[in-house]
Amino acid sequence: MSLFANKTLLITGGTGSFGNAVLNRFLATDIKEIRIFSRDEKKQDDMRHEFQVKMPQVAEKIKFYIGDVRDIQSVRNAMHRVDYVFHAAALKQVPSCEFFPIEAVKTNVLGTENVLTAAIEAGVKNIVCLSTDKAAYPVNAMGTSKAMMEKVVVAKSRTVDPEKTKVCCTRYGNVMCSRGSVIPLWIDQIKSGGPITITDGRMTRFIMSLDEAVDLVLFAFEHGQNGDILVQKAPACSIQVQAEAVCELFGGDKKAIKVIGIRHGEKMYETLLTNEECANAIDMGNFYRVPCDKRGLNYDKYITKGDVERNTLTEFNSNNTRLLTVEETKEKIASLAYIQEELVKMVDR
Repeated sequence: MSLFANKTLLITGGTGSFGNAVLNRFLATDIKEIRIFSRDEKKQDDMRHEFQVKMPQVAEKIKFYIGDVRDIQSVRNAMHRVDYVFHAAALKQVPSCEFFPIEAVKTNVLGTENVLTAAIEAGVKNIVCLSTDKAAYPVNAMGTSKAMMEKVVVAKSRTVDPEKTKVCCTRYGNVMCSRGSVIPLWIDQIKSGGPITITDGRMTRFIMSLDEAVDLVLFAFEHGQNGDILVQKAPACSIQVQAEAVCELFGGDKKAIKVIGIRHGEKMYETLLTNEECANAIDMGNFYRVPCDKRGLNYDKYITKGDVERNTLTEFNSNNTRLLTVEETKEKIASLAYIQEELVKMVDR
């Protein structure tokens, strides 16, 4: 944890699942201060009380700032003397963004521009922005706004002084048991005696834990270069397999799983690394690194001189990777702290 010793970290959208995971991971270390920036005072108050009870010796390290990434002045107010920023604030629900696409633009695109501008002005040393697999080959408003967010990050990286500030981006798949995700919904459906509902069992999705999401951000923080997009090689499974795994863990009826149809803007599979990005992507073992395209706008010189070399990597999506079995998916889900707590609650009932 020496990288964070006596440093101040700001997390936008910090009351969400990712912010909670970061607090649980770092609060008791040698970090100086963690700032939670968000617009919901109730969630901030809940978080304040939770960590005062859970980690009373270090809870004073958490500082709360009410504001909105859409308002650059409120972001500036929280950015003074900040060393590092994890930018997690976003509108993430695919159907909601389909109905209110401009709201997705305001938060995911313009909000990111505000965070980067304020952070660079304040001399922040390292900024990691969180993106999603839905930004690759986007077909919905949420994915499109996140794809534009990535473009904003890359564009900013071209103009920032690399000796002063590093800006990069992470892209990952579905985070299991994060706020608004499907597994907690299925658990509630089983508890209430109803069948699990799924959109389409043939759908495939990358799955990862919150701890793995934090690991990816830390990898980008430490190893990323200006303008990079960092991708973790996450496993995938079908929605049918995931639903059956939850049923086996919580006593649901696998035969009663009900298909309700695809929601607004959903894809049958997701992509973490596009075919176009594969041309220059770097395989780093458990991660892919997509470096920033450093070419300028003077395209005249490319008429006479170009680069014909290309990597042999191909598109990395949730259909062409190895799909987990029910047992493998169940094991991965069962390892989550949230699931273990829910299983204990069911035993105690």
